[in-house]
Amino acid sequence: MTDKKALRAELKRRRAEFVAAIPESQRALLFRRPPDAVAALVPEGAVVSVFHEMSGEAPASNYGRWFFERGHRIALPWFAGRGTPMLFREWTNPFVDDLLVPDPYAAMQPADDAPLLEPEVMFCPLLGFTSHGGRIGYGAGHYDTWMSAHPPQFAIGVAWDCQLEEGIPMEDHDIPLSAVVTPTRLYGPF
Repeated sequence: MTDKKALRAELKRRRAEFVAAIPESQRALLFRRPPDAVAALVPEGAVVSVFHEMSGEAPASNYGRWFFERGHRIALPWFAGRGTPMLFREWTNPFVDDLLVPDPYAAMQPADDAPLLEPEVMFCPLLGFTSHGGRIGYGAGHYDTWMSAHPPQFAIGVAWDCQLEEGIPMEDHDIPLSAVVTPTRLYGPF
């Protein structure tokens, strides 16, 4: 069995090198809007969750702005503290980062008084993915736990092409993705 800790370290290294090699002017043009095939998966009026990207992650917050402009409510992961369950709170205006505060893991999240939401379509962060919807995250299980208790209509990974890794070990508690979007390809829907 593949050592997940070593695999995560390798995927982080690979992602960092890949992103560093993309000129800033080109990086700013990537992930500006979801591909039409992905946008078509999102029902009218559905609550859409994205993540406020940390260093090296694909910029999913751009999708939040795009869906917000089309009338969707946008949710971001929210944590009361380290080790607490992940919830989702509304990002009431994805064009205003000042509405966000640091979360316990160094990402940005809505303030404590933002309305709680339950996403129907989720755009998920990841360290690696398979061409069939397998996903490896950071190891805390936040997304798998949430999706197990609150199955979304669609869970879509947002990743760089270098994050494709067919050797990701999948376990019974791992929730597969419905699709994965990269700058050059759409994998799925599965």
